[in-house]
Amino acid sequence: MAVIGWIGLGNMGGPMTANLVKAGHEVRGFDLSPQALAAAAANGLTRASSIADAVSGAEVVFTMLPKGEHAIAVYLGEGGVLASVSPGTLLIDSSTIDVESAQRLHDAAAEAGFRFVDAPVSGGISGAQAGTLTFMIGGEPDAVSAASTFIESMSANIIPTGGATTGQAAKICNNLMLFINLAGAAEGAVLADRLGLDKQVFWDIASVSSGDSWALRTWYPIAGVIASSAANTAFAPTFTTELANKDIGLAIAAARATNTPLEIGEHVQQLFQRVLDAEQGRKDCSIIVKLVDGTLAPEPEPEQIPALAQAQVR
Repeated sequence: MAVIGWIGLGNMGGPMTANLVKAGHEVRGFDLSPQALAAAAANGLTRASSIADAVSGAEVVFTMLPKGEHAIAVYLGEGGVLASVSPGTLLIDSSTIDVESAQRLHDAAAEAGFRFVDAPVSGGISGAQAGTLTFMIGGEPDAVSAASTFIESMSANIIPTGGATTGQAAKICNNLMLFINLAGAAEGAVLADRLGLDKQVFWDIASVSSGDSWALRTWYPIAGVIASSAANTAFAPTFTTELANKDIGLAIAAARATNTPLEIGEHVQQLFQRVLDAEQGRKDCSIIVKLVDGTLAPEPEPEQIPALAQAQVR
């Protein structure tokens, strides 16, 4: 069993570390949010007081952060990962970030003499909790092979994607398709209801027919049909609209850099932006259905907003 350093203990990182602990690893973790750190510690993680404290002496370090700018700061900043890890440490970034930032991390790690892989995940919070995530791993073959041994307890699928940044490329394209499918499921669901179809009957048909998708089976945006739907809990986030907008924005940026038209993707991004404009960005991204049924409205202002550290929600 290994000593593992972990940076980023939000909705994904927290349950992922719990599965590593269950597998017998010693996991030392750090997060800017005291609440996230406490929740992870309740599941067996050893609290660290800083990035340096978490990664010093670790055999492998994982990072799970919201954006490329956060990953750059954590790896390259003063007291960051590259300045604090021991020689020979394997570095694994499971954030979903832009390809350019991922390449910068690969280059910096190589220059400092470390093996590094970009290994974003798919499967959401439920997959993180169940240890059934899909990992897409880009990097040198020996580093990818070494990373896979630590990833096993968190995953159902480990897929090497090729060289540096190809893991991020795969994740960006996958999420583009996911959010397009989600928008389609929302439109189909509302139209079926207005045509008089029973909501469960229609889902039963679509889930075994050509309208099927992961979004339909897991994020169906109508309450009372599937247990995993955020619609059952007033769209409490399993994956926020803010992050969905960020991820589809990564795809659009990559498409523009490669002269690839994404007419549907750009339209779905505009839908997410409308949700953000209605001040519902922290709700689950499946709240996009309210654009279809015409009930989207700004959330009432709370009387008091608690001062929290940066939320590491992924």
